[in-house]
Amino acid sequence: MNPGASGVRAEVALFVTCLVDLMRPSIGFAAIRLIESAGYAVRVPAAQTCCGQPAYNSGDRRAAQTLARRFIEQFESYAFIVAPSGSCSATVRMHYPELLADDAEWAPRAQALAAKTFELTQFLVDVAGLTELPARFDGSVTYHDCCSGLREMGVKQQPRRLIGHLPGARLIEMRDCEECCGFGGLFAVKYPDVSGAIVQRKCEAIRSSGAYAVALGDLGCMMNIEGRLRRSGDEFTEVIHIAELLAGRDV
Repeated sequence: MNPGASGVRAEVALFVTCLVDLMRPSIGFAAIRLIESAGYAVRVPAAQTCCGQPAYNSGDRRAAQTLARRFIEQFESYAFIVAPSGSCSATVRMHYPELLADDAEWAPRAQALAAKTFELTQFLVDVAGLTELPARFDGSVTYHDCCSGLREMGVKQQPRRLIGHLPGARLIEMRDCEECCGFGGLFAVKYPDVSGAIVQRKCEAIRSSGAYAVALGDLGCMMNIEGRLRRSGDEFTEVIHIAELLAGRDV
């Protein structure tokens, strides 16, 4: 899509996500800055709520369907829907069509919405073609591939390509970068001991990389990793969402 006469492209609706809204709204502002730097007008639907991922993951299909219909109503008028989360964007893109497949009215609307829903770095690279970033990062950074973004949305090279465009940044790959951090939403609550062992392994891989910071694309994973690093005595490794790494934290 080419910019119009004003230089502004189509409207992008930002799905902020529950965790970002409640725990780290600065990630949402960073996402806006990145999308706007690519020439798009950003809208944040005020009535947006949860995408239904917790209900879906716990098997409450009725609640998930109700939230899916509400989400579609709020977002379907926009050209693109972008979320700074692989798991939330995957819920919309991968699971809404299945959730509403038996509903003659909502199935086609779910499919249409899914087709224009993207994880943030996926949108910036695959749709917007962004190469000039509004920030710099002087230091080394490693990247953790969050499960839903990697396995459901196909997000792998996009964040790395953007880090490659980030002035001052040096990417160092950690070992087993695609291994789960142990969060898994409800998994961390149901199986805390298993989750703890998995995140400990992830933190050891991060420290072994020698990178100053670890970046990632899901706030749940970010809090899980940061919490374990701090509890194990690591006060130095910076844990940063990819949006804030690329846009800066002074937004």
